Amino acid sequence: MFIVTKPSFLICLFTIAFNPIFWNVVARLEYRKKTLTKLFGSPRKGCYALGVTIFFLGILRDYLFKLAIADQQKMFETTPFVLKVLSALLLVAGNTLVLSSMYKLGFTGTYLGDYFGILMDDMVTSFPFNITDHPMYIGSAMSFFGVAFYYSSPAGFVLSMFVILSYSKASEHEHEFTTMIYKNAKEAKTSKKK
Repeated sequence: MFIVTKPSFLICLFTIAFNPIFWNVVARLEYRKKTLTKLFGSPRKGCYALGVTIFFLGILRDYLFKLAIADQQKMFETTPFVLKVLSALLLVAGNTLVLSSMYKLGFTGTYLGDYFGILMDDMVTSFPFNITDHPMYIGSAMSFFGVAFYYSSPAGFVLSMFVILSYSKASEHEHEFTTMIYKNAKEAKTSKKK
């Protein structure tokens, strides 16, 4: 039975929820008010600043995730070989999805450049986007599960489930808003031609 024994679990839960809320709120504020563009002097610099912030918030979240796992009870004293193999498979597959999608999208595509008006010419449909619409979110969740299995951590498993919940909510909001951004850009381009 899983019982929370240290506050690190709740702190990690908070950071898992906070990160996608933060980047969605800041990106929408940028789209509507150009806050970061004004602050940093250009859309590209604003996007880079947001990207670096998101990256370091992710590092903090990952650190807190490992701390929460270390602070809570384990399922086994020594992780069984089968769980280590499952962990390795999840980590390899998850990181493949994340890194290949970052490669395909580039920095600004990865870090919400479309909210800054930095739009891609075409939607990326090749690997890994031909497997899933959200390879970064799915790949990240797989990596969290991989770490949880490696340490045979019930807390890690629960936190990984919360990652899936947080990312699925974030992806719903992002998909809707991104679709609107590209629709508006297409309409603006069409009206300029007339």
